[in-house]
Amino acid sequence: MKIEQIKRWSNWSGSVNCSPTQFVKPGSIEELANFMRQYGSSGRHVRVVGAGHSFTPLVQSDDVLMSLEHMQGITSVDSSGSTVTVLAGTTLKNLGQALHAHGLAQENLGDIDVQSIAGAISTGTHGTGVNFGTLATQVVGLTLVTASGEILECSLERNQDLFRAAQVSLGMLGVIAAVTLRVVPAKRLQYHTYRERLSVCLANVERYKQENAHFEFFWFPYTDWVQIKFANETEAQPDAGSLWGNFNKVVLENGVYWLLSECNRLVPRLSRAVCNISAQGIASVKEVDYSHRIYATPRVVRFQEMEYNIPAEYFGEVLPKIKACIDRYGFEVHFPVECRFVQADDIWLSPAYQRASAYIAVHMYRGMPYKAYFEHIEEIYQDYQGRPHWGKLHTLTAERLAALYPRWHDFRRMRAQLDPEGIFLNAYLRELFAADLPIPSDDTSSSAVSS
Repeated sequence: MKIEQIKRWSNWSGSVNCSPTQFVKPGSIEELANFMRQYGSSGRHVRVVGAGHSFTPLVQSDDVLMSLEHMQGITSVDSSGSTVTVLAGTTLKNLGQALHAHGLAQENLGDIDVQSIAGAISTGTHGTGVNFGTLATQVVGLTLVTASGEILECSLERNQDLFRAAQVSLGMLGVIAAVTLRVVPAKRLQYHTYRERLSVCLANVERYKQENAHFEFFWFPYTDWVQIKFANETEAQPDAGSLWGNFNKVVLENGVYWLLSECNRLVPRLSRAVCNISAQGIASVKEVDYSHRIYATPRVVRFQEMEYNIPAEYFGEVLPKIKACIDRYGFEVHFPVECRFVQADDIWLSPAYQRASAYIAVHMYRGMPYKAYFEHIEEIYQDYQGRPHWGKLHTLTAERLAALYPRWHDFRRMRAQLDPEGIFLNAYLRELFAADLPIPSDDTSSSAVSS
């Protein structure tokens, strides 16, 4: 076990900073359990950090900050059951490469692969595709280390309620030490991106969703242009990325976009011009590669983000309202609005719980004012039963969240059972999950857990 003293920790976007008293890096499940037995019994408070890609203060800690970066790799492969077990600190990028070496792949991913597998599932991270759920739906088993150092196994067959709570848990039920995932044979995807009129895109959204395995688009404010992205399975051989495709991803989408973003930060009134330049620069690209290389793209331009899940049937109303809001208030924003689509699930704290979902995300370049923009867009989301992505900025209170999640109080009961002293809570999570909001006495669906 490695224990460090650090003066300051900051997340990727710079929106969260803290000064933990210790920064701990266990190297195995046994070390992790020993750590929790020592510190859990003494009332220390522990938060676990992955890659720091959450924009909310989920892992902010003035006591112990734990990283699982030394717990990497696949520990077992069950070819007959199409599952793998992986240590929780494994990054999605490393996992994709390791699975590929076994001829396997995750069925879906988001567009960033630097997160740890535990952090990605715990915050409800998702990709896109109406026949795919969030990354947490790929989980078939979890190994948890509790506040007392006990090691618990959970799945649909064992501790089922704990499993449904722990799939998306924000790190409040225990430290996820290992994850068992459902996997698929390695697959190749043909990726196609191009520019299209917003009106054409909106008229064809339902068809695009149904005819493509993976569909998403980015609308550029103050323009009538979107960047369409499709990805579909193919038997074609990988082309290692076209020269233009690689140039577009690395140079245009990062280097040039960073330069435009800096110009916009220094001269905010340039936002409309930057949006138009960005929209005109959308390239038409086709490429074929293995799925783990297609899903993720480089992201070096840093920003703040708010993303909400809304019922899919409201998408056609919400995006035009967002456009009208931006046009009305003239926000100095040049980042596109990202739209993705996800299958319903039955995970207690998943924003996609019991509803086919659309995710709509807004961004603001780091260093530029974002609160007024986000507040106005958030009002629109809330008018349509919006549930925030747990890792993205939002302003909802415990009362509002309780009304949005049917199993909210079940989760709170499970949390209180596993961590009665609040070892895994920080100020932010305590306000949302351990506030004085009563737990209805007739809500008794959660059951005890067994080791």
